[in-house]
Amino acid sequence: MFRKRPPPEEERKVKANDREHNEKFQYASNCIMTSKYNILTFLPVNLFEQFQEVANTYFLFLLILQLIPQISSLSWFTTIVPLALVLSITAVKDATDDYFRHKSDNQVNNRQSQVLIRGSLQNEKWMNVKVGDIIKLENNQFVAADLLLLSSTEPHGLCYIETAELDGETNMKVRQSVSVTAELGDPNNLALFDGEVVCEPPNNKLDRFCGTLYWRDKKYPLTNQNMLLRGCVLRNTEACYGLVIFAGPDTKLMQNSGRTKFKRTSIDRLMNTLVLWIFGFLVCMGLILAVGNAVWEREVGSLFQSYLPWDPPVDNFMFSAFLSFWSYVIILNTVVPISLYVSVEVIRLGHSYFINWDRQMFCSRCNTAAEARTTTLNEELGQVEYIFSDKTGTLTQNIMSFNKCSINGHTFGEVMNTLGKQPKRLDFTPFNPLADPDFCFYDEKLLESVKVGDLHTHEFFRLLSLCHTVMSEEKSEGELVYKAQSPDEGALVTAARNFGFVFRSRTPGTITTTEMGRTVTYSLLAILDFNNIRKRMSVIVRNPEGRIRLYCKGADTVLLERLHPCNQELMTITSDHLNEYAADGLRTLALAYRDLSEHEWEAWSESQRCADKATDCREDRLAAAYDKIEQDMILLGATAIEDKLQEGVPETIALLSLANVKIWVLTGDKQETAVNIGYSCKMLTDEMTEVFIISGHTVQSVRQDLRRARERMIELSRAKDGGKDGGMEGWAEASFTRNGLKNRQEGDGTTGGGSKQPHCSSFPSSPSSDMDNISGEFALIISGHSLAHALEADMEAEFVSTACACKAVICCRVTPLQKAQVVELIKKHKKAVTLAIGDGANDVSMIKSAHIGVGISGQEGIQAVLASDYSFAQFRFLQRLLLVHGRWSYLRMCRFLCYFFYKNFAFTMVHFWFGFFCGFSAQTVYDQYFITLYNIVYTSLPVLAMGVFDQDVPDHRSLEYPKLYEPGQLNLLFNKKEFFICIAQGIYTSVVLFFVPYVVLSNATQINGVPLADYQTFAVTTATALVIVVSVQIALDTGFWTVFNHMFVWGSVGSYFTIMFALHSQTLFRIFPNQFRFVGSAHNTLLQPVVWLTIALATAICVVPVLAFRFLKLDLKPQLSDTVRYTQLVRQKRRKPAGRTIGGAWRGTGSVSEGRLGARGGSRRSGYAFSHQEGFGELITSGKNMRLSSLALANFASKHSSNLIETLRRKKNTHTPPSTSGECSPAPGNMSGMGPALSNSSSVLGGSQDTPIEEETDTGIRLSSSSHPAALEPAEPGASAQVANPDSSASAAARTDSPGGWARSLETVQEALFGRRGFASASCSQSPPCNARETPTLSKAHA
Repeated sequence: MFRKRPPPEEERKVKANDREHNEKFQYASNCIMTSKYNILTFLPVNLFEQFQEVANTYFLFLLILQLIPQISSLSWFTTIVPLALVLSITAVKDATDDYFRHKSDNQVNNRQSQVLIRGSLQNEKWMNVKVGDIIKLENNQFVAADLLLLSSTEPHGLCYIETAELDGETNMKVRQSVSVTAELGDPNNLALFDGEVVCEPPNNKLDRFCGTLYWRDKKYPLTNQNMLLRGCVLRNTEACYGLVIFAGPDTKLMQNSGRTKFKRTSIDRLMNTLVLWIFGFLVCMGLILAVGNAVWEREVGSLFQSYLPWDPPVDNFMFSAFLSFWSYVIILNTVVPISLYVSVEVIRLGHSYFINWDRQMFCSRCNTAAEARTTTLNEELGQVEYIFSDKTGTLTQNIMSFNKCSINGHTFGEVMNTLGKQPKRLDFTPFNPLADPDFCFYDEKLLESVKVGDLHTHEFFRLLSLCHTVMSEEKSEGELVYKAQSPDEGALVTAARNFGFVFRSRTPGTITTTEMGRTVTYSLLAILDFNNIRKRMSVIVRNPEGRIRLYCKGADTVLLERLHPCNQELMTITSDHLNEYAADGLRTLALAYRDLSEHEWEAWSESQRCADKATDCREDRLAAAYDKIEQDMILLGATAIEDKLQEGVPETIALLSLANVKIWVLTGDKQETAVNIGYSCKMLTDEMTEVFIISGHTVQSVRQDLRRARERMIELSRAKDGGKDGGMEGWAEASFTRNGLKNRQEGDGTTGGGSKQPHCSSFPSSPSSDMDNISGEFALIISGHSLAHALEADMEAEFVSTACACKAVICCRVTPLQKAQVVELIKKHKKAVTLAIGDGANDVSMIKSAHIGVGISGQEGIQAVLASDYSFAQFRFLQRLLLVHGRWSYLRMCRFLCYFFYKNFAFTMVHFWFGFFCGFSAQTVYDQYFITLYNIVYTSLPVLAMGVFDQDVPDHRSLEYPKLYEPGQLNLLFNKKEFFICIAQGIYTSVVLFFVPYVVLSNATQINGVPLADYQTFAVTTATALVIVVSVQIALDTGFWTVFNHMFVWGSVGSYFTIMFALHSQTLFRIFPNQFRFVGSAHNTLLQPVVWLTIALATAICVVPVLAFRFLKLDLKPQLSDTVRYTQLVRQKRRKPAGRTIGGAWRGTGSVSEGRLGARGGSRRSGYAFSHQEGFGELITSGKNMRLSSLALANFASKHSSNLIETLRRKKNTHTPPSTSGECSPAPGNMSGMGPALSNSSSVLGGSQDTPIEEETDTGIRLSSSSHPAALEPAEPGASAQVANPDSSASAAARTDSPGGWARSLETVQEALFGRRGFASASCSQSPPCNARETPTLSKAHA
């Protein structure tokens, strides 16, 4: 533990089979230790860690003060009991966690390994393996340390490994030994091996290793392909030998297991601030009472000196005041409750278990449950404003299928289906017995082209069968299993397999295929590996005839510029095909080849070998060599792969948008594909005001693009607002302007909005204050190179101002670093909670940067899951995580804190008032046992039950009304204002609890005439009233009663009386006569009717104002949750036997998806995107453009949002525009297919007291947008008819036959809910019909 650490390494030198030489460098042993304590260090280290908490240190200080008899009026156990309880609970938790760490460490360290020692193999524990040892691994064994592969039983020194523990990927990977050591397979030969390895120092880069092997006066370059890392498992290899390079904590696995950055919630930070304020308040109360003591001792106390002298240390009133100050600090310390932090952790733990146990977040297909990997962030899930999402594997399934292709200018895969019949799937079995039976393709023309022997088609699929890094496993004759490092490669190789070009096997120097039934073996001369800078990969092969050819596949942006000039015409045609594929949301890839002469190959091979052996700038030299040979290629064609959206993605995004959550997609896709995936996911909708594209290549052009986007936003917003003020014509024009279509009359000035548009020149260069009042739905799409400029320090404020005014933002062509930078930018400039969600290793930096990180356990391994705070299997579970669990956690924590501070101030402030009546002598009102047990027994469990189980509305209502989520975003339920309200209520309660019993009992008598004005009667009365008042208060605060709430609330009251009678019993007095002196005082006090009347009066005075205030607030200014609960009660009372139908929706014209990109306009490019893991060949691109049907949107509509919430949102964040889902704003994605909308605002939830809500709901009224004329149109012929209950069909027909009927219905609802008339009828009767789909303008701001 206290061993001196060796100095940091600059390079590592390892000599094989020489332990004495290697021990000179003090390399780490192979023993790992993830535990924190041992038997000797646990108590001191754990206590040291716990007392680093300010609260624990504070209470330790109080305990020391209580041991001083001159200043302590309380026994020491009143503080040490709760402190010891808190420390013990935390210590047990830490000890349990560390025990399992020890158990895991011992299990790993005691694994057996075969080590070559003095020429023979000996079994050694992993912990005893040293750097420089040679280890033998057998099939299915774990790799003990980071090894340099020396030899293998497989040909050419190959071995196969599985890296699931490193990156979560279960597919096999191949590693190869250096050729010079590949023949050292015998232990006798390996015992004589004395090579020396010089390599990089220990680091956490899993995909990189740079070193050199020196042996027999020669040097050999070493790469990651020669390494076996700890945590890997040897597969399909009988045995291999490796040299230990890094051991124990130096291995890359352990280097990557560093502690994640500790995240704290905003409530945590606020709570720490409030505790400091409370401590300051405590000091002020102590000073006031100390001054009072000094005055009293000087003016009154001196009269009692003759028979009540000061204690010996006290000789004057000033010293008495000094001691009194510390005495009151001890007495009043309960305003800073020691149990607060422990209670918070218990509540968070309960919330985490609820997430883990939620069966609705369990994915049965992959048998994966949701997991809360942290317990500290649950309530912050209810405050998220920005979501940053990856696309591939997060929004899409990351399961690829070969969909279309372009070969020599001809496109394949388009299946025309005019008769409405399902196209027939091709059967490849008669043509190719090795075909994959699960492969789906429908275009017979491509298969015919292969059968007739078209040379271009054959060369196309030959390239796909050769240019990849897929591993093949043939379990039986003809039964092939491909292990691909990316789903893209697997799909492409499978396509080649089905069309007759079957990849069979590979060695380091050969690739064997079956081409049209004929086995062909190619010599593999070189692999030009993929990385996220090159965005392409190539192979150089020699066919059996001796011809050398380079095959290349990659992004069209980099591949097309490397073609021979003779390809110009073909490149134009293929580019058009790529654009069409990208418009369909497909992942595209361009293919090309080049013939090499023997001379060209030898010259390049020599330059490549020199670059490979370079010790400095090796990667740059190799990249330059690769670029040199990948020129003047011949274009073959392009592929298009489909990656479908996950289930429920559009609905989830639509629902989160209604909750005012802004969603940013950070993807590696190209711009056009990003646009299509945005429409597929319903992030972008046809009803959006405008979609801005920022694609400048220079700082100045990006700045101008952003400036023009802001100008346009203000122009459209003012036009819309001006239209509202200028009457119905202006409103109509603003409605069309919102959808990017200018009114024909705008030019001649007849509309209200035209005269109010600002000139571009008047817009300042800095973000304008007008951005605060932007109304309308905008979207922003920005490319990676533009984003690089926008993230610069002098432009980031402009970018944030523009982007945050938009409802949706898509950043395309971004790198992993840029993803993290965007998240950090929003955290820096916005007081908002951010959430990042992804599924791949390239999302880890983004996940760690956000306030909350969510990992999806998908196709790309578990690195994102390991770095996350929460994980689940499907993106759609995010809506439940935030809108249900997050909102509930925030609500529960806020209610818990409010009540906790209230009850402690009500309890403690009674001592303060009593000080003015006891000569400021630091005498307590309650007995010391009540003080000790109040926070531990009498009031702890009820508030815990409320904090764990409480809810305002059921889970399905939380999803129906997403506007319920907004109070958390604005932090309305617990803030400084709410804290002071709780404190004020607590102080008021303490005043009542002290002065009512004081006034009543001072003149009261017992039945026998004996006065009741004694200390014990007053103490018992006040304590009993306190317990009853706080129990009634928590009963009022609890919104959801469970058996635990009943048991804890009423059980706490019962335990108070039981313990109180026991403490005043004869039995305890006989056992401890000096401790329990007041025998029977509780019994005698509670037998007096006047005492119970006093308790009842105090309770009424405390509770009645609270009830009155809440009733008035509920009646005059109800919250959205109040209205939802009222709606639920009315529905339960008026529920009809007929089931509620999921009716057809009101649909506007053109609600199908044909002509999607054509309607939007804009340029088209291919959707190829690049991976961020070198060597995998994973080509990240867009998903399938799947439009959301009207039925799918049936449950999502935006209604009027609260004006109060909008005002608070503007005050909170001056750069953030008001919510566009408020009045006169259509629900996102709801116009293209009107469905049975769900209200999400308190103003449209319930109707008036006189208008039954069930009537408004069950008769078929669907108000999907209160101000959009399209919402009021009758459904077009052939569209889904609106389905209503049979009992109310006549009413539904009356309401929907005409716009007037809609107007009367809408007016009735508005009058009932808002107290106003006329707007709906005007908007319904005067709105023009909308006979064509309204589409937003897809503008390039720089054009």
